[in-house]
Formats: sequence, C-alpha cells, structure tokens
Amino acid sequence: MKLAWGLLAAWILHDLEELATMPRWSHQAPDQINTALRSAFPATFPSTSPSSPGATHWVPSGSVHSGLDPVLRSALPMSRAEAATAIGLVGVVMAAASVQGARTGGRSALFQSASAGFALHAVTHLAQSAALRRYTPGLMTTPLVVIPYALWARREMRNIPKAPTNPALTTALALAVPAAHLLARLPRLRHSPRTRPPHPPRPST
Repeated sequence: MKLAWGLLAAWILHDLEELATMPRWSHQAPDQINTALRSAFPATFPSTSPSSPGATHWVPSGSVHSGLDPVLRSALPMSRAEAATAIGLVGVVMAAASVQGARTGGRSALFQSASAGFALHAVTHLAQSAALRRYTPGLMTTPLVVIPYALWARREMRNIPKAPTNPALTTALALAVPAAHLLARLPRLRHSPRTRPPHPPRPST
C-alpha cells in the first residue's frame, strides 16, 4: 500500500534532516530558549544583574531561571551518536506502523495513529521555530515532506474505515519521541548528576 510505505519514506526524509542538524543545534538550544524566555517573560527570567549592567547569563539565586538553566544545559545537548540512537528507536515504531498499514490496507490503528501523529509533528516544528524565531531541526522538510504527506494521507483516509479509538496506543505513540530521546541520553546522564554535555560536533569541511 503506497500510503503506508509513504509514511515511512516521508519520516526517513524528515529525520535525515534532523540527524544532520540536531547535534549542533542542541548545543545552541539552551541559549536560544533562554533568549526566548527572557523576551516573553522578562520578570521571571531576568538577563542582567543590578550590580553589573549589561551582563549576560546572570542567573538570580532562587529564581525559576536558576533551576531551569542548568537543566537545559545538561539535558538538551546531544552527540551525533545519541541523536542517531533516538531517531533509530522512533524509526522502529514508524517501520512497524507502516508494515501494519500495508498489511491491513490502512485499517490498522497503529498506522492511523502514527500517520496522524506525524501530521501533528509538523505543528510542533513550526511552533518551535516561531517561538525561538529561528531554524530548528526538521523545519525545512516540514513544508516540503511532512505537510504534503499529511494532506495526501487525509485525502486517502476518507476511503478507509477509521480504526476504533485506543487511548493506550495514542498515549504510547505520544510518548515515543520523548522516551527515545531520554533513552538515547540515559547512558550519559545516569553516570553522574553533573555529567557534562557532549562536545558540539565539529563543522564539516
């Protein structure tokens, strides 16, 4: 079934972009998120010290920022190996969904839920870039691959019986991506609560 294998093909194209850009971006993300938070909530996330006008990266003691900033700087950065592991784990789920979709002619609840989740994934990419006001991994293939597939799938699904709603399956799929990223980082994070983030990848020549 073209629609089922199209899901896997679209996901692969989309995540190849993420694999190529996520490691370097993840090391820049804490500063980008801090900048966005300071812009949106200046009272909660101040950026300068009263005693040092113009100073940057000042974290007021006891503030929300003082607790969030080290978490961002420890948890968000990831190596290329960690990114590949996370993407590979999600790939297992997407491949299983595509196989089930092809086997059942698109009637599989797993396939229909994964297809819907992939479409909603486009919204998260657009929202992330809008919030940070800059490129985030996966943004380029969102309008070129994800959205066209989502529109095609929506049109084709009109002729396919809708699978019964399965809250447990929906929840499991919603948690698949964050769980994959956590598992990919777990070997580094569990060795020490103060584990240093991986070094950013060197620019390709």
